[in-house]
Amino acid sequence: MADHDLSGFERTSFTHGGTARDVLRRGEGPAVVVMAEIPGITPKVLGFAERVAAIGCTAVLPVLFGDPGRDPDPAVRGRLRAGAYVASSFAKVCVSREFTVLATGRSSPVVAWLRALAAHEHERCGGPGVGAVGMCLTGGFALAMATDERLLAPVLSQPSLPLPVTAGRRAVTDISEEELAVVKDRCARGGLRVLGMRFRGDRLVPGDRFAALRRELGEAFTAVELEDADAAPDASTPPHSVLTEHLIDEPGQPTRAALDEVLELFRTRLLRTPA
Repeated sequence: MADHDLSGFERTSFTHGGTARDVLRRGEGPAVVVMAEIPGITPKVLGFAERVAAIGCTAVLPVLFGDPGRDPDPAVRGRLRAGAYVASSFAKVCVSREFTVLATGRSSPVVAWLRALAAHEHERCGGPGVGAVGMCLTGGFALAMATDERLLAPVLSQPSLPLPVTAGRRAVTDISEEELAVVKDRCARGGLRVLGMRFRGDRLVPGDRFAALRRELGEAFTAVELEDADAAPDASTPPHSVLTEHLIDEPGQPTRAALDEVLELFRTRLLRTPA
């Protein structure tokens, strides 16, 4: 692919708590907050947002890091420049106080801003509630955002925080105990379904993490766990990004089925009127 010129996306900004960030928007209908993975809002993340808009939702993409539209593929940029871009985005996240990369039992501070954005978009777009998709470092944000009753459809795509550098970090997701208790209560009351997805061989998203989510959330947590062989073979990185870089967008492919399940969750929770 090549860089995306952001055509078809409206660029606005949103301010909360004294912090202003750019936001890309596309579509009409109930809002779905799409939080990009490292290194940022790539052309394939934008492609996913286009699919969200195509089903009748408004895709809302906050610019949390990176250059929107920039393609990090080494085949496009060259291996050295692509690597430097990814490393730069990751380094900025690591030093930012808005992101909790290693600590356990804490939600990243940026989640408060994201909840406010979701509330704003719900008021703006209408509908029964809001959806949210987190990817990689932002994967767990969708879970922490679900303390707000307006968040009806959280998707955790390869949730990678806290980085699983110790055994204690392998079985937890970046959400505080207090906020997890709120989410568990929503699940127990039947008001929430949480969808998670990962490749089985992905070292950034250990199986222990999904096992813990099953224990904590019970039947409200649906895990989509794919074999590494299901990933796009021409990707420049090991199997990780289910909805973007490692998606094989063809009928019958497991990653396409995972994408379809995400879109169906949004249709069911945000677009269909209960009988």
